[in-house]
Amino acid sequence: MKLYCGIDLHSTNVFMAVLDESDRMVLRCRLPNDLSVILATLEPHRAGLAGIVVESTFNWYWLVDGLMAAGHRVHLVNPGAMQPYSGLKHVDDGSDARWLAHMLRIGLLPEGYIYPREQRGLRDLLRRRMWLVQQRTATVLSRKRPVNPTLPRG
Repeated sequence: MKLYCGIDLHSTNVFMAVLDESDRMVLRCRLPNDLSVILATLEPHRAGLAGIVVESTFNWYWLVDGLMAAGHRVHLVNPGAMQPYSGLKHVDDGSDARWLAHMLRIGLLPEGYIYPREQRGLRDLLRRRMWLVQQRTATVLSRKRPVNPTLPRG
């Protein structure tokens, strides 16, 4: 039986949901951000896991790297491309993790690219530089005196 895992990642904890082929919940839990605890929780389901979905947040590197090093097939979801949770009455961490697993199961998961570890430093540096340039431009533009068309020139 194939299993599908969705992980909603936060700064201090993860919420994990594992679904079977019929969308039945096999596992639902909140765990601390500790790779050994997460791997130990997944171990009983390892043989059936078709994939693990992790939501792309600012802190995904450690989790995705650790899961891949342990031999799991990992998918990084692009949250900006996710369809809204239509029809859900409750939107919480459990629902988010379940939705991720469900999207993987039905093959509609909008995946993000998992950058190789060696390229991430340069990528992060370039992103930071772009942000700084945008901030500088916004500051310079905000300091310019606005032109008032009702005042006479000269």
